[in-house]
Amino acid sequence: MTYDLFLALVGFAFVSSITPGPNNLMLMASGANFGFARTVPHMLGIGLGFTLMVFLVGIGLAQVFDNVPVLHTVLKVVSVFYMFWLAWKIANSAPPKKSEAEGTPITFLQAAAFQWVNPKAWAMALTAVTVYSPSRDAEGALWVALIFGATNLPSVSSWTVLGQQMRRLLTNPKRLTAFNWSMAALLIASLYPVLGM
Repeated sequence: MTYDLFLALVGFAFVSSITPGPNNLMLMASGANFGFARTVPHMLGIGLGFTLMVFLVGIGLAQVFDNVPVLHTVLKVVSVFYMFWLAWKIANSAPPKKSEAEGTPITFLQAAAFQWVNPKAWAMALTAVTVYSPSRDAEGALWVALIFGATNLPSVSSWTVLGQQMRRLLTNPKRLTAFNWSMAALLIASLYPVLGM
């Protein structure tokens, strides 16, 4: 990989990882409801789950979807249902005082599995592999995956910190409920590109 291509890939990985999307909205809501420490497994699940996804897409998983078009429809349906379930979970998160005892943030495995039904993750992975590893060999896919892994975790962590800082403003249960329902609505709104596909 040339230096120019490397810099371009780092830029793409950073911009696509730090911009709003389902992962970042969920992390902000988790940071607000559960704090940074309890959201770490969620962040790691995103970072490692997405890195693995990029690698697998890069070494040929994308061709499976090209060869079996019905899988696009199946992925879309599963994505929609899973996103609605996550939106419901966010909307009904417990207030901060209760969350320490009752609330449960998204786990590492749930976050890693979510990458496979996250429309933005698929768009990022397919674009990165197509543009930065067009040969789809293992070495190119590994480079793309590692660069995304190194860039993604700090980017998504910033959304958790933002949510954690907002927690001070959300000590009132009514404000927290309004915030959670707003985050849930934004998560559902992020489905628009999928439903329009």
